Amino acid sequence: MSVTSECVNYRQTRLKNPTKMTNITNNPFRVARYLMGAAKLNQLPPDDGIEVALAGRSNAGKSTALNAITDQKSLAKTSKTPGRTQLINLFVLNETKRLTDLPGYGFAKVSKDQKAQWQKTLSKYLQERQCLKALVVFMDIRHPLKETDKEMVQWAVNANIPVHVVLSKADKFKSGARKTALLAVKKRLDRISEDITTQIFSATSKLGLQELIDKIAGWYDFDVAEKPSIEEELPTKEPQSEEDSDC
Repeated sequence: MSVTSECVNYRQTRLKNPTKMTNITNNPFRVARYLMGAAKLNQLPPDDGIEVALAGRSNAGKSTALNAITDQKSLAKTSKTPGRTQLINLFVLNETKRLTDLPGYGFAKVSKDQKAQWQKTLSKYLQERQCLKALVVFMDIRHPLKETDKEMVQWAVNANIPVHVVLSKADKFKSGARKTALLAVKKRLDRISEDITTQIFSATSKLGLQELIDKIAGWYDFDVAEKPSIEEELPTKEPQSEEDSDC
């Protein structure tokens, strides 16, 4: 994958109130603001506080899910050209808590050397980032557990990082098919680790949204009734066009 050598320049900006998308009242992620995009691990913020990372193939609907989780329409930019962005994007919740959006994988048409380099970067992030509390892996419910999905999960398990697998675009299936797919994925994941948790999710219908918010909130040591504070102004960067397609 092609990765730029420098992260995006900081720009001072007054933060606007996000447009609410759901009726969920207790959502601590509504305060999320874009902080920065890093092309290299040494460009990330200091390795302290708490980060929860979101990962997934480039067409798994990760950006749309992030917008649903934060109840903001365009916090993460979606694109019909999967694989276009290879930055590690960070979103700040407060001074010590961040959401990390890892680049989509397994879709962009790039050289094997570029893919190998970015896989090395992701693996190193999972294994060495001390503030990383958990990993959420999004998989299209119609095409779960591709080889790259299993690699990502295995890297996290090897690093003793809790993993939560989200079967996205669940609105594409009827109820019975959703349950069957969930059970089948759970059975296969148990071969890697029985501690991996799973759920179904649809950003379109909001199916499983509260469950996902609750799961992620638990890793930050606040419950869904808590509203993290954030300063009115923070140094931020312009969000990048996201890499995943919601088709």
